[in-house]
Amino acid sequence: MHNEHHSNVKIVTADPSAIGLFGLAIVTLVASSQKLGLTDGLSLVIPWAVFLGAFAQLFASIQDAKHNNTFGMTAFGAYAFFWMAMAGSWLIKLGVFGAELAAIADNKQLGFAFVGYLIFSLLMTIGAAETNKVLFFIFVLIDLLFLGLSFDAFGVAPDVFHTLAAYAEMGIALLSLYAAGAAVLNTHFGRVFLPIGRPFGIFKPRS
Repeated sequence: MHNEHHSNVKIVTADPSAIGLFGLAIVTLVASSQKLGLTDGLSLVIPWAVFLGAFAQLFASIQDAKHNNTFGMTAFGAYAFFWMAMAGSWLIKLGVFGAELAAIADNKQLGFAFVGYLIFSLLMTIGAAETNKVLFFIFVLIDLLFLGLSFDAFGVAPDVFHTLAAYAEMGIALLSLYAAGAAVLNTHFGRVFLPIGRPFGIFKPRS
């Protein structure tokens, strides 16, 4: 008889949040350098958007699904697809798919996408408040990024809102690098090596 049940076997999978946060950190670091005028053009932002912003976060999303982590799965997945779409949009603007597509590109369409992501990010910020404080402040900066991107895309005070988006994005990069390091080292050492702050305990009692 080979009808044995293995229901008592527990498969342990590693926490994927560090690689997802690392992907977010690197793509926002590179993209913000362009927004801040430290670097020029989007040519070399695109591969980092695809492989770090998109694939690294998508990998984290798929792994979080295995952890039954709805919040992590949804957040990492949503931002992974954002960077895929941004890379595609940049390729169109740069004329990779032909002059005709580039010529008729309406930046306000990106504005509507950014508004959608702003609403989504605000909802995720509520969830992040009950995860840890570092993640909460990353999401606050993500909210500011999408606020800036939205107004900039619609042509409302673009100088102000482009600058807001640029600095918020650089902040996301630095805080996400810290969060990625904390996720690895705290697990690796089995103690709080880099503090990330307890949940706020506003919407959900602290465990």
